[in-house]
Amino acid sequence: MEEMDSSGCQACRHKRTPRGEALQSDVQKRLNRAIGQLNGVKAMIDDNRYCGDVLMQLAAAQSAVHRVAEMLLQEHMETCVVEQVREGNLESIDEVMGLIRKFM
Repeated sequence: MEEMDSSGCQACRHKRTPRGEALQSDVQKRLNRAIGQLNGVKAMIDDNRYCGDVLMQLAAAQSAVHRVAEMLLQEHMETCVVEQVREGNLESIDEVMGLIRKFM
């Protein structure tokens, strides 16, 4: 059974090790950029823009989100997974392999 956090959410888990300020800032900037690109795509669709141009903007947004995922996956492996393995929880390796498969 999953453990409940302070807000009563069973699926909501929190990192034990806080993310560094530099990573947090970089991730926020990249996510804001991707959100801006997606809002631009919505506007292009509303404006009936050329499909190829819309697809190029979608590719840029997808690339931005993928880079954030790579950064967070690395952070996850360097902190959460290492902590879990040190505590003898080898299931965390299976979890991270599942996450890697999602991005391949």
